[in-house]
Amino acid sequence: ISSSSTDNDATTGDIISVTIGATVPTGFEHTAAEEVKEKIGVDARISKDRGRIYFPITTDKLFQVHLLRSVDNLFVVVEEYDNYQFKESKEETLMELQELASKLPWTNALEVWKLNRTFKKKKGYRKGGNGTKGKPKSEAAGATVADTEQQELPQATSTVENQTEESVPEAESDTQDSVEAAPRAILIKFRVTCNRAGDKHSFSSNEAARDFGGAVQEFFQWKADMTKFDIEVLLNIHNVEVVIGIALTEESLHRRNISHFGPTTLRSTLCYGMLRLCKPQPSDIILDPMCGTGAIPLEGAIEFNSSFYIAGDNYDMAVNRTVNNICHIQKRRADKGSISGLPIDTVRWDLCSLPMRTSSVDIIITDMPFGKRMGSRKKNWDLYPSCLREMARVCRPGSGKAVLLTQDKKCFSKAISRMGGLWRKLHTVWVNVGGLHAGVYLLKRTEAVFGQTPEDVYESREVVNSNILSIHVLPVTE
Repeated sequence: ISSSSTDNDATTGDIISVTIGATVPTGFEHTAAEEVKEKIGVDARISKDRGRIYFPITTDKLFQVHLLRSVDNLFVVVEEYDNYQFKESKEETLMELQELASKLPWTNALEVWKLNRTFKKKKGYRKGGNGTKGKPKSEAAGATVADTEQQELPQATSTVENQTEESVPEAESDTQDSVEAAPRAILIKFRVTCNRAGDKHSFSSNEAARDFGGAVQEFFQWKADMTKFDIEVLLNIHNVEVVIGIALTEESLHRRNISHFGPTTLRSTLCYGMLRLCKPQPSDIILDPMCGTGAIPLEGAIEFNSSFYIAGDNYDMAVNRTVNNICHIQKRRADKGSISGLPIDTVRWDLCSLPMRTSSVDIIITDMPFGKRMGSRKKNWDLYPSCLREMARVCRPGSGKAVLLTQDKKCFSKAISRMGGLWRKLHTVWVNVGGLHAGVYLLKRTEAVFGQTPEDVYESREVVNSNILSIHVLPVTE
């Protein structure tokens, strides 16, 4: 099955119809599809391979695609096959992949890549590869193998060198009369990245990338380069589904907000998915009681800015990181001419004794400690019930909601069952967070009055004046 792009002697400047592929946080594919429909106006197709969506666009909408909040990496589809018939032997399969390179309709995808370069120059993108971690293996023909899961921690990237800028001259707008014409006019550096899932393949990801990459190199006469590449060709194989594409992002879009990272910083794309799940309304008071670096409230303050966000933590360094991240975003907005501040404030507090009035918060949304890199699973058995009870106290009965992310599913389920009179579980989204299988739980605050339910056997604690005085509200304006 071919992609929507066709080889009709496309010319740079013409409006071309192509299919865009996007990697998204696993579990939030439908959320990403909803955003595409809302902002681009087209229907997205969810791939059989979890964590990917596809949607058609015309090239005049390409800039809008880069503004999507739910996607990690973008690529333009060269060709896709829903039911690719792999040969039984490894040698035959690899030979077929080599032959495939010269048969693909590259023209429109390369035009989109050239147009995309102009956006990246303006935005000052950094060179880092499309979701590939660690040092790539130097294989013949620029082949490299990428992990299929994205990590939420930042990776070191280097800036684009002068050589790379010079590789795309001002004559970019020349007509591309044939597939080979434009690439041969300049020295293009490339690599092939293979993402493969499925246990019935006779070949490895490295072998597929190596042989397919060799054929691409021979066809275009491009130069293989593992790190300073201009084009990254993607070979995505999921069981019998094969998609060939060209990467449009060199580092994940999820690194858009955070400048001061912590040990467990949540990806902005995952934060956006959690926020959409709770559907913030204008004038809502939204609380993140364990904000860490402030990733969730920052994403909300930027994208859902009719609500007000309170970010708090009991760890001084975390609160300082949040303040620094807020200041960084505000300075960036001021440099672009925006005079409005962000609807967000930062507080240092005790999670189990929040300095908030009872029934004063509309939405609570937070990334709870997994007990892996932060905290411990043993401590979670005391922490989870205490914080869920305090959250129930400050959340509005009947209308309040909570969206909570945790990997400690057993402890969380037990804690919820102990206070069924205060919280009701509506929905669970299973997600991948740095290789860990975690759940995003959407809870509804019941009508029950705090402290008067049969399940609420915990002796409620009053916030004494000394606790209130110990709270330090930190300014976020410069």
